[in-house]
Amino acid sequence: MAMMEKRYEEYAYVLDFLPHGRPGIRPQGRAGYRAGALVQLIGEEFFTLLEALVKDGVMLTAHDRVYVGKEPREEITYIIGRIGYEELTAAGKMELSPVISRIVLSRENWFITFFNTARAVTPRMHALELIPGIGKKYMWQVINEREKQPFQNYDDLQKRTELPNPVKLITKRVLEELAGDSKYRLFTRIQ
Repeated sequence: MAMMEKRYEEYAYVLDFLPHGRPGIRPQGRAGYRAGALVQLIGEEFFTLLEALVKDGVMLTAHDRVYVGKEPREEITYIIGRIGYEELTAAGKMELSPVISRIVLSRENWFITFFNTARAVTPRMHALELIPGIGKKYMWQVINEREKQPFQNYDDLQKRTELPNPVKLITKRVLEELAGDSKYRLFTRIQ
């Protein structure tokens, strides 16, 4: 029996905490909105942008990691839903890059596996080339080095390929995908 793939976030990081909710009028189509503290989050696994209601009396700050899965939650009352990049507050957008970098650092094994296994997405385009800063030269260095021996971590990848700061490059790619600036998705799913 095949196991169903999990399609929801278990943990997310706070981008912005709005103790008095969102100022102004809520966008149409957001039924069930209740007054109270709101939080904008980014998921740890799929980089899903979320908005949620915070339990009374709970104070959160940017970069806090909170549980948003199906089990009872400590800080979050209700997940309002997914939001688009353009719906993030100015503060949320400012925190996006450092929070994504933190996630990329904490999920090093997953991203190293990506570098060890990435393939072509079209006959003329390799998945590695979709990462900003990786052109044909770096792509071939990564492919040639991984054939000799799989990469162990970011330092190993950087030393053997001379690739500048892999965490920064991956973060840049995730930001492009979230902002809708890319036809292909390597690390995020459609909001």
